[in-house]
Amino acid sequence: MEKTRIERAIEYITKLFQGNGDGHDLAHSLRVYKNAMMIAKAEGQGEEEIIALSALLHDCDDHKLFHTENNANARSFLEQEKLPAEVIEEICKNINSVSFSKNRGKVPETIEGKIVQDADRLEAIGAVGIARCFQFGGSHGRSLENSIEHFYEKLLLISKELNTPPARKMAEKRNKLMQDFLKEWGEEMN
Repeated sequence: MEKTRIERAIEYITKLFQGNGDGHDLAHSLRVYKNAMMIAKAEGQGEEEIIALSALLHDCDDHKLFHTENNANARSFLEQEKLPAEVIEEICKNINSVSFSKNRGKVPETIEGKIVQDADRLEAIGAVGIARCFQFGGSHGRSLENSIEHFYEKLLLISKELNTPPARKMAEKRNKLMQDFLKEWGEEMN
């Protein structure tokens, strides 16, 4: 049986992220993909393959992990798949719209971009977000206190900047969990 393009993308990122354990890894990309597909289904719009590939490849050229330019890793896979140039550009545009720090306050132009941006941002909040915050902090020498500051600098702001109603709904429970966690943290620290 021939593998689908999505299966080949998963194989590609499996190799690309091998050995990475700072929270921007294969498991993260697969969860973003799952979030994106759930949001797309609830929204009932958007080109599914573009959403899927954008989600799976969104960290392939992350500056925290790779020293690439112009989405070189993502483009390499997409060109190997012989996708039309305009589709490759659209996927790269979606990928480039994901980063919170680079895109704060910016809304992607397409529904596909909005869905992928929301899917990645949902990964930064809730139980998984809490775990990833400390995983990333520990792998980069951050103290627990510095990681807690990250909640106030970024994580608690995310739910207010989501694009789609399904993502905003998903964020409600996750945001409350983080607030409860921070309350408990404060009580234990005092």
